[in-house]
Amino acid sequence: MTQISGSSDVPNMGRRQFMNLLTFGSATGVALGALYPFVKYFIPPTSGAAGGGVIAKDALGNDVVASEFLETHNVGDRVLAQGLKGDPTYLVVETDGNLADYGLNAVCTHLGCVVPWNGSENKFICPCHGSQYDVTGKVVRGPAPLSLALVHADVVDDKVSFTQWTETDFRTDKEPWWT
Repeated sequence: MTQISGSSDVPNMGRRQFMNLLTFGSATGVALGALYPFVKYFIPPTSGAAGGGVIAKDALGNDVVASEFLETHNVGDRVLAQGLKGDPTYLVVETDGNLADYGLNAVCTHLGCVVPWNGSENKFICPCHGSQYDVTGKVVRGPAPLSLALVHADVVDDKVSFTQWTETDFRTDKEPWWT
């Protein structure tokens, strides 16, 4: 019987550990790569706006810059922007030529249609079932049961920022239904 000592056919422990580490690392990388989209789905995106707000976006996805916006829009205009949770939200140009300190969520409280501004009638009219809202978004004709949701519209570093409205609804003097 011959004993083999120092044979090159038997891998030493250093190589075996390296191969185990390489195999484990590769499998872990593949598993994490496959898991990443699922994790991102459950973590809401943030905008990085001051005070936890969301920077308003225009139809092209650009930040709404207040000074530029006011140069291109007239008194009484109500213009859609992307607001909290991506909902369409109206920016309102007040009679003094400044932006209103509130925005109006454009989603109808009846069935969730986007409610367009009707300038000729000076109100919002839902195309789905005819609900109507006044200039401040207060419901004036059903079947919609509630007024349009409010958000705070603030100008931070010349950009419009939306934040959640938690105070009393100035149109109804009631607690907000949307919080």
